[in-house]
Amino acid sequence: MITLECNYSKKIGLPGYSSHQFSISLKTELTDASQVQAESARLYKMLQTGVDDSIKEIGFLPPGKNGHSNGNGHANGNGQVEPWACSNKQRELILKITGEHQLDKTMVDDLAQERFGQPLKI
Repeated sequence: MITLECNYSKKIGLPGYSSHQFSISLKTELTDASQVQAESARLYKMLQTGVDDSIKEIGFLPPGKNGHSNGNGHANGNGQVEPWACSNKQRELILKITGEHQLDKTMVDDLAQERFGQPLKI
């Protein structure tokens, strides 16, 4: 008897220095070693789908530090200030890199939206 143990976990960063994580583990037994590769691939896909479907529900998000934003912000199109979802040092580094390399802010913002589902806010 061959025991196959599988685990799939995902952690996602959220606004307000928050994150959430979800994990699924399972154990199964196989009777033939030739089944390991196919069963491993099948279980990985199944676990990945289960975690990804479940982690979509964000749930409670704590407010920023002491119930307020961290003080980093930019004006949106309505003239309201929206907080950056990062520390001052992270914001400074982003602005330094985009400035030093003369990166197109629209392209950088689009890339952040595509990869992380959030605009860069620069």
